[in-house]
Amino acid sequence: MFKKVLVHARRGVKLIILFMIAIFLIIGAVAFLYKPTYSVFINGQQVGYTSNKSDLQQRINDYVDHGDGTNENVAFVQVNELPEYRLCLLKRNIVTNDEEIFNKVTEQGIPYYRYYAILEDQEEKYYVSSFEEAENVVNTLKDKNSENIDKISILEKYETGIKDMTSVDEVVSKLYVEKKTEVRVAQTGSSRASSGYVNTNTTISSGTTSLGISLIRPISGTITSRFGARSSIRSSAHTGLDISAPSGTAIKAAAGGTVTFSGWKGSYGYMIVISHGNGVQTYYGHCSKLYASVGQTVSQGETIAAVGSTGNSTGPHLHLEVRINGVAYNPQNYVY
Repeated sequence: MFKKVLVHARRGVKLIILFMIAIFLIIGAVAFLYKPTYSVFINGQQVGYTSNKSDLQQRINDYVDHGDGTNENVAFVQVNELPEYRLCLLKRNIVTNDEEIFNKVTEQGIPYYRYYAILEDQEEKYYVSSFEEAENVVNTLKDKNSENIDKISILEKYETGIKDMTSVDEVVSKLYVEKKTEVRVAQTGSSRASSGYVNTNTTISSGTTSLGISLIRPISGTITSRFGARSSIRSSAHTGLDISAPSGTAIKAAAGGTVTFSGWKGSYGYMIVISHGNGVQTYYGHCSKLYASVGQTVSQGETIAAVGSTGNSTGPHLHLEVRINGVAYNPQNYVY
């Protein structure tokens, strides 16, 4: 009985060994004749094979993010159909075609160019390649005390076509407006000399008037400068309220309305203006990021920007203004 069991066990071991040898030979034959690779499909159609899916996809991703490197103003490339990969076994005598696949992907790409428009009173005037150049234009006009500095702003643009670029020096030369000076006209008789000086500062009012709407706090924070305050960093009384908060803090719309300005505004830095109807506006200055664009309708409490320290600022905070028909009123009469 024991011998029979032993004989059957030996036969079983032999069969297992033969089976493993067969499996090994089959695997060896497959490995000799075939290689693991990826079949590549675009829009459901097979376009070729690649042996290195990661390298090919990384190359495509780099193209989408930066273009082909021939134009530094390319912000990204829109590609409607990206490849799909399916693992398969390919005969070793069949070659892969990564370059052809890459060309099929890129030939449908639409490049979007990034550049910066220099605006005067919301009208696009000139275009430069980088934000550094645009900021240099604004800072130079500010240093030269240009009369129109508060009307100059920067707008980042993304388009499929690129405008003709203008040098910083040329933009400054064309936009610079000499500051008006105080003119005194002498009069005869008993009349006193009168001043013809034009005050470009915003009119402020210490009074209170009805807005017709209720405001909420755009951010929570500490008030660091109140309405009407004077400081060495300002040329006139403070037209708003400064509320300090960490950079990047979400800024919410104090009330619903339409965005009438979103961009760079001189000493305000990056700023958003919302019109609420009946001449009521709220200003949000010194932002680090702007999430709402001109013409967009926003709801009360909707995030429109992020706290920053751009423009004439000594630290991250929100500069909040409440204006009625262009006159600045104390925000603390309505909120905070």
